[in-house]
Amino acid sequence: MFQPDPRFILDDTGLSREMPAAVATEAAEDDSLLDAYSRTVSGLIERIGPAVVRVETQGAARGGGIGSGVVITPDGIILTNAHVVEGAKRVAVATADGRSLQAETLGADADSDVAVLRADSRLALPAAPLGNSRHLRRGQIVVAIGNPLGFESTATAGIISALGRTLRARTGRLIEDIIQTDAALNPGNSGGPLVASNGEVIGINTAVIQGAQGLCFAVASNTAGFVLGEVLAHGRVRRSSMGVAAQTAPIARRVAYALGLAQESAALIASLDPAGAAARAGLAAGDRVVAFDGVRVNGVDDLIRLLDGGRIGRAVEVEALRGVTRQIGRAHV
Repeated sequence: MFQPDPRFILDDTGLSREMPAAVATEAAEDDSLLDAYSRTVSGLIERIGPAVVRVETQGAARGGGIGSGVVITPDGIILTNAHVVEGAKRVAVATADGRSLQAETLGADADSDVAVLRADSRLALPAAPLGNSRHLRRGQIVVAIGNPLGFESTATAGIISALGRTLRARTGRLIEDIIQTDAALNPGNSGGPLVASNGEVIGINTAVIQGAQGLCFAVASNTAGFVLGEVLAHGRVRRSSMGVAAQTAPIARRVAYALGLAQESAALIASLDPAGAAARAGLAAGDRVVAFDGVRVNGVDDLIRLLDGGRIGRAVEVEALRGVTRQIGRAHV
């Protein structure tokens, strides 16, 4: 079969002439960029795909269900969505190499839509590292991986479209610090990992808005990590509460400098419960929480982590910025 020389093109007369050097160079650079992108995506799938499992459930009330999960330790600890295992009497996982393993739900937190499972496996399982979602930036390349077919991972690639989103959980509580991506989620991909280009899991895929193109969401890995720690330590997530909906927001450099703050971001209060601890402490919508109980708050994930079971019922000092003024209150959380 005839293969044309890529250095030559056809002109308007149909005659072959040599491609200009600048055009040839640009084409070569485009090919190089495409190859680099393709290598990044395929490399992520090869590295993380074996750690992605299909989660199969059987429940007395709703029959069976299917979702995805990601193994994060070789001894079989798996992260998935709480709604995937909700009401399940039995849980099994199918690995990428075709094995079917029984699994136990160690804990499920409906408020964040994260569940922790342990697979019963005598052999070490391929595991994916859990990353730090605080370092994410809009525009980063991400890959969403799921295992709806059980034997072969499916993947979609895209970018981080937005950070600090909120979604309302089935319990009515807002899930904070949600990652929005345009990496499409396939049916059955709920509970699978959202992976950054460095190969770390930076989110657990949780939702897609039907009828809205490109709106897919994942629970941030720092939130999932918090749930994991609570479940392994206590069997459930214990939380104190401030009664706010918040998101990570930047602090202007001039404001940080003027107030002597060694941080670039804080937890912005978007709304609050009039009867909640934050309102009783004198905080208001628009305030930026910079410290909680003496600990610096760089964003909403810090605030969520600090609202743990150990502070339930305690009066803690909350420091916030209202414009360029410091506000200090005591909240009974």
